[in-house]
Amino acid sequence: MGGGVQSENGGMEGWLYLFTYNRLGYQVSRKRYFILKENLLSSFKNQPLNVVKEPNRSAIIDSSVRVNDNGRESINKKVFFIFTVYNASNQRDKLKLGASSSEEAAKWIRSLQDAAMKEPPNLLASPLPKKSSLRKGGSKRPDWVKFSFDWQSWIYSEAMTSDVIDHSPWQIFGCYNGLRMFKEANPRRGWGDIPVMMGVGVVDASSEAIFHTLMSLGPSRSEWDFCVYQGNVVDHIDGHSDIIHLQMYNDFLPWGIKPRDMLLRRYWRREDDGTYVILLHSVHHKKCPQNSNFVRASLKSGGYVVTPVNKGKQSVVKHMLAIDWKLWKLYLRPTASRSLTIRMLERIAALREMFKSKGEGESVENIAADIGIPATPANEKEDNEVKTGDNSSKKVVDLMEVEDDAPKEGTRRTSLVGLHESADEFFDVPEPIDQDHLDNDWQFDNQTSQSPFHPKLPTPAGLVKKLQGLAVQKKGYMEIPEVALETDEPAYGTTLQKDLTCDSPCSWAESDPSLYLIRGPTYLSDNQKVKAIGSLMQLVGVDWLRSGVREDNLSSRPNSIVQKYAAAGGSEFFFVINIQLPGNPLYSAALYYMMRTPLEDNYLLHNFVEGDDAYRNSRFKLIPYISKGSWVVKQSVGKKACLLGQALEVKYIRGKNYLELDINVGSSTVARGVVNLVLGYLNNLVIEMAFLIQGNTQEELPEILIGTCRLNHLDSSKAFMVKQ
Repeated sequence: MGGGVQSENGGMEGWLYLFTYNRLGYQVSRKRYFILKENLLSSFKNQPLNVVKEPNRSAIIDSSVRVNDNGRESINKKVFFIFTVYNASNQRDKLKLGASSSEEAAKWIRSLQDAAMKEPPNLLASPLPKKSSLRKGGSKRPDWVKFSFDWQSWIYSEAMTSDVIDHSPWQIFGCYNGLRMFKEANPRRGWGDIPVMMGVGVVDASSEAIFHTLMSLGPSRSEWDFCVYQGNVVDHIDGHSDIIHLQMYNDFLPWGIKPRDMLLRRYWRREDDGTYVILLHSVHHKKCPQNSNFVRASLKSGGYVVTPVNKGKQSVVKHMLAIDWKLWKLYLRPTASRSLTIRMLERIAALREMFKSKGEGESVENIAADIGIPATPANEKEDNEVKTGDNSSKKVVDLMEVEDDAPKEGTRRTSLVGLHESADEFFDVPEPIDQDHLDNDWQFDNQTSQSPFHPKLPTPAGLVKKLQGLAVQKKGYMEIPEVALETDEPAYGTTLQKDLTCDSPCSWAESDPSLYLIRGPTYLSDNQKVKAIGSLMQLVGVDWLRSGVREDNLSSRPNSIVQKYAAAGGSEFFFVINIQLPGNPLYSAALYYMMRTPLEDNYLLHNFVEGDDAYRNSRFKLIPYISKGSWVVKQSVGKKACLLGQALEVKYIRGKNYLELDINVGSSTVARGVVNLVLGYLNNLVIEMAFLIQGNTQEELPEILIGTCRLNHLDSSKAFMVKQ
């Protein structure tokens, strides 16, 4: 399939695969040529040769449907990079689209994002048509489809630069085979003899080609990876996560040492600038018990960051490792562990030489074969089908061919589901439940340091102590039961203790505003950000809750601090941010900000509080920062500003003296994966956040923070259990 082409006006066009279900309930993939122009997404059976050709289907893109990046998915023995476009108010109104590469999928998502932020031209002046769907025949009139979306990291980043002032934790200690080698500048307690090191090199290849090379476990891996001789995927979690098993050569181990293997959870994502992040850590899994012929090494923290440079012709590859090699002979420590880890990092030099020795195109083709990506020609027009049994598959194809030739009426501007062709719709067979929309599937492991694999790690460098048991019970992960506090209805806003010294575990404090960079007074002309000075509101309370259901509208509950101030007749106004984490049970971190000055004194905040949800979604911004934590967590969360309302479902509740934002982190597939990772490290993390309203005009600049927060070493077992 040919890659998408971006136009100068931010539009996009190219071939995509459209996945749907026919009347018999079989999933089929149809190749269609899509054109995104301004706010109109149109599909064609063939590439249009002129601009006047009428599309088969079209839909208007606006601000309240979401796009889920579903990652890699194997369909009909082919690997696609899937993204789903769906209406937030009607989850059945959706499109499942696939591209042949992650870069192509990212371009489409980015273009849809830009279209969603624009006002539809010449539409607001006319009456809005009645909504309908072509699933049941549909309407020929255009439907008003609102659109927002979820980017590849679980947040929408306004820029790929950091919005937090932070010092590098790395210090160079040498150069090996043309790679710069770094170690932690300040070694943390709890790691023992485990070295924490990173190798950095430049590879003459695109970031996507390198990403496919690193992800491949097929024969092409033997061309550069001299440490791993065999690998396989044990379990597939979702399009961004899987479990892999690696068996290693023993010729680079000290004499008399058994071969090593590793069982890893692998998570990946693509950033807006083309950077790929691959995170790895050791886990336990029932499908891959330990083999007596191997000693299972423990990867405490590791992964790759591949950043494109020189207009994408080259890439900077960072490879970080912290491995416990399980060397029982004391005289081999720590020099052997250090030398073995350096040897592993030197694989980047082999990767560099491999790309030098042959063209990038040849490498990508071989790697694509390893992971099953189809080498489909750009002008392919046939439909593909998921085959489920002998002749039934052929009957479905014949049926689709007959129906697809049926005459179509003129251009139809419809809801998203209307972009499916009516011949493909079915009525009697229910759609299978999409795993991406399950809410309460995640159960987190809080394995303690009593495990022989995990010494007590009191500092962030050792946060990986829990990762071997991290993940979902239904996927085969180890689960450790927790004990939660359960009493009567709590005084909401007081369930987490305050500690200004930041020494107490499971406590909160306000973060230093000067850590964060916000839009300055000249941002519109020079894109310069400045240090934040102070905040509008004061953080007066934090809740850390656990419940079997979503806990919405905490501010309205009679025993909340919001209602206590309201009963006293004061003029205080509360801004409550309720971050709802997915899992079974569900967790909520609720932050209570208060101001005593009149709301009208701040123009931007007043407009936000009194505005509609579309305005709020386009303005509410978070800057996350893991100030203490492992490399894996810091890479997964990032330090970039993001518009939460454009990435996650946010419910806004306006009360007499408050505005509460109930943020459903589980509404994003990728966000659930990040939360799954973070919860495994939670006890040893220090999480800092800043919230603000984005300024888009000169009158709204410079920006000012609503408030900040610092959460110290939260413990899921100490979350307050809310009775149902």
